[in-house]
Formats: sequence, C-alpha cells, structure tokens
Amino acid sequence: MKKIRIKFLLFVYDKTQKLYRKYFKKKKRQWQFNERQLLEFQEDSLGRKLGEFYKRHGFTMIPKMENHDVHHLLTDFGTNFEDEIAMQFLLLGNGKANAHLLAAIGLGIAILPEYYKMYISAYKKGRDMRTFYHVDFEELLWQNYEHVKDFFRNKEIQVFY
Repeated sequence: MKKIRIKFLLFVYDKTQKLYRKYFKKKKRQWQFNERQLLEFQEDSLGRKLGEFYKRHGFTMIPKMENHDVHHLLTDFGTNFEDEIAMQFLLLGNGKANAHLLAAIGLGIAILPEYYKMYISAYKKGRDMRTFYHVDFEELLWQNYEHVKDFFRNKEIQVFY
C-alpha cells in the first residue's frame, strides 16, 4: 500500500515542480555552477559536498532549486519521500511558509501519516536552528562545510570569555 501512496506523491511532485519554479522562484536565477564544477571545489567546502551529494544520488541540478539540495546537507534529511516531507516541516519550523510548502505538508500528513512523529520532530529541529531557508547558498559554496552546517544548526551564539 505504501508503494501506491509513494507513486501518487511522485505523480503530484512531477506535475507541480515546474509550476513551483515558475511562480514561486520567478525572481531567482539559476546557479552558475554545474555538478562537475562543484566537484572541483576544495575538499572540505560546501560546494564539494554538494557535488558529492549529486554524484552519490545520481541527481542533476534543477535550475532555481539548488538551495533545496543544500538544505538536505544541512539537515541530514535523505531524499526519500518521508524525509522530503519532514524537511518541509523543518522549513516551516524555520520560518518558511508558502502555499507549496503548506500543500506538501498537508499532503504528507494525509498520505504518509505514519511518520507524524518524525514530522513533529523535524518541525522542532527547524525551530531550534538559525534561520536559513532564505539564504542564497551559492555565495557560501567556498566555505568550509562543517562550519556552515554548525553555524545554522546552532541558533544560540556562543560567547567565550
């Protein structure tokens, strides 16, 4: 039964993804890098980790959706549907709210309700992170991956005396 629900979600995603980019990302531009160029970044950089993510999963970059893939790296969520929906909950907790995100959350709860606890946990995780949903990560591709990840994961600023 779960396979049928996942097929339905794939169908919905396939039909709405282009519309989402057209109407919600119309002011955003495509990144200037491709998957191969990302693999040429310094080994410990965010750009290199993103290139390795694409290579590991056999993905290609979707124009105007590159930040979404960085979100996977920052949050440690996978690319299966329950993780994708959990990441939407995390983004809601992080402050992002738009019709597409709310529709994904509603559909996620309706189609995969057995992951409800995971979704709530993700929402809380997003609430506890530094706001990142609006960041243009293309500007940070040269930065050390672990430093970027730690910065956004720690909402509270640590002060050492």
